[in-house]
Amino acid sequence: MKNYKVLTFTREPMDDAIYATKLADSMHIALVEDNEVIELNHNSGVLFAKAVWQPDKTMCAKSLKNPWVFQKKDGGYGVIAQRIETDGKDDISSKGSVLYFETEDLLSYTSDRLIKLSDDFVADAVCGYCGEKDAYIIKWKDNEGNCFAAKISDWSADSVQLTDIESVDAIDAPVTCEGLNNIPEGIKPRNFVQVDEKLAERLKCKLVVPHNIRIDVPDNITVSSKEELDRVKVKVVYSDGTNNMKYVNWYTDGIDFSTPGTYEIEGLVKQNHYEFPIAFNRADPCIGRWNGKYYFIATNDADREHSIYIREADSIPELVTAQEVLVLDAYTYPHIGNLLWAPEFHIINDRLYIFHAATPEQFGEEQSHVMALKENGNPMKKEDWEMPRKVVKKDGSPLFTTGITLDMTVFEVDGHYYAVWSQREFVPKDLGAWLYISEIDPNEPWKLIEDPVMLSAPEFGWANNHTFVDEGPFALIKDGKIFLTFSSAAVDSTYVVGLLTANIGDNLLDASNWVKTNYPLLTSRSVKGQYGTGHNAYVQDDDGNYWNTYHGRPGVDAPRSSGIRRVHFDIEGYPVLDMTEDKDLAPSLKNIKAQVTVK
Repeated sequence: MKNYKVLTFTREPMDDAIYATKLADSMHIALVEDNEVIELNHNSGVLFAKAVWQPDKTMCAKSLKNPWVFQKKDGGYGVIAQRIETDGKDDISSKGSVLYFETEDLLSYTSDRLIKLSDDFVADAVCGYCGEKDAYIIKWKDNEGNCFAAKISDWSADSVQLTDIESVDAIDAPVTCEGLNNIPEGIKPRNFVQVDEKLAERLKCKLVVPHNIRIDVPDNITVSSKEELDRVKVKVVYSDGTNNMKYVNWYTDGIDFSTPGTYEIEGLVKQNHYEFPIAFNRADPCIGRWNGKYYFIATNDADREHSIYIREADSIPELVTAQEVLVLDAYTYPHIGNLLWAPEFHIINDRLYIFHAATPEQFGEEQSHVMALKENGNPMKKEDWEMPRKVVKKDGSPLFTTGITLDMTVFEVDGHYYAVWSQREFVPKDLGAWLYISEIDPNEPWKLIEDPVMLSAPEFGWANNHTFVDEGPFALIKDGKIFLTFSSAAVDSTYVVGLLTANIGDNLLDASNWVKTNYPLLTSRSVKGQYGTGHNAYVQDDDGNYWNTYHGRPGVDAPRSSGIRRVHFDIEGYPVLDMTEDKDLAPSLKNIKAQVTVK
């Protein structure tokens, strides 16, 4: 029987453009099976300190150090750590306290709060449950090297009480990784915590990218024609137990479909190939469907965002080489003069719209707009698109007057259409970009019918890396859940993709019904050679597969460019955005054989 432990650690930072101190100063975890270490989450953090809100509504970014995980008496785990400034210095606002979190699964964390231990700065702290005393023993060291211990009986109390405080000679030292194999790069180990096999397997399924391990071919395929055979799918099975059904290019030269009999044939499992990038200098890509065609649209970085082009094709692969046609520029309308950003296709009440941002001239005037396709219009004809309208609130007033709005997206649930956008206040202070949600009028989708509700702010270190930004939202709705991905940090190699999740049936205008994942789903560490990946959109093809369009950089300083990748769904139905083509379909497995009976 294997012995399973989780190793907790922080890590050494890398180059600021790749993995900055702000990211390295977070809790990382790895799974240890006997003596083998399994890297989780691309050796990136899973638990980050939140920024601290200031009275003027600005945020002060924070990091954490010295995380320590311990088992709770009644199940689950507690985590303590010291909150620090992002440059590693002491955080005066948490002097004498430790951060405390609770988690059932080491994936999602709650109860983010400060526990007061002392009047002096806490340099380090450890904790564990003592059955003999039926209490948790917490030990800490201050900046002068003085060490203390105390008992805590109840973490759930509003004000955690310390009892039997005493001086001690030392606190527990961090563990070493001596004797372990495959130690993660840059590791600064803290401690081990025992986990059972069920949790160990769940951590692997959630924090290791699934890969193709086998292909299940139907035992006996009975058909009467090549057309029937072409409709047969095989099951591509992955390391986490999930699967994806794929078609096959069958080699049928040896089959006579007019003569009944049984044949052994070979085939090649189908997989669309998308070289990265599919389009240079195209950011914020989106693919839409309209009247049996696929359409591609993106921000045009090649001309400093002064035009929007679209492509049309019968399939997604054909979009890669399809001709581009201009549908909007910065010279046609007096109120559209610069920075045409993040266009998206949306169908509302059977009409096609392009949601985009634009400004008459200056960045500070950037606002969300909606452009409608005329009745019976052709999306590929510029003259068939109506003049863009600026989005307004329910009383007809401007959406926002003390800053900018952009990246507006739309999704429909139970006949209601919701808009989510990024909004950045500049007056009187720059607050960074936050996400807002409202319901819109489907007959006039440039009008809100509810007051805007703040949905998300860039509180975590991965979201305020280089700058405080949440933007680029887009919804993927599947199996009763709304997965709203969004992009954060600066639009450089630090750009990442976060996730908000809600259930269909919830009040979506209540921000408490949305759950934010503690760590990003997609970063520069997710796929080798792709940096600053983000600003996703999703489209479902005729085979039922979902495709993720995103932009990234083929080098740290390379231009933003578009990519396409299949969206996989993990054991719990959550989107996996970093499954590369070789993991989606193993090259060594894609050639198959089958028994085919012609009837």
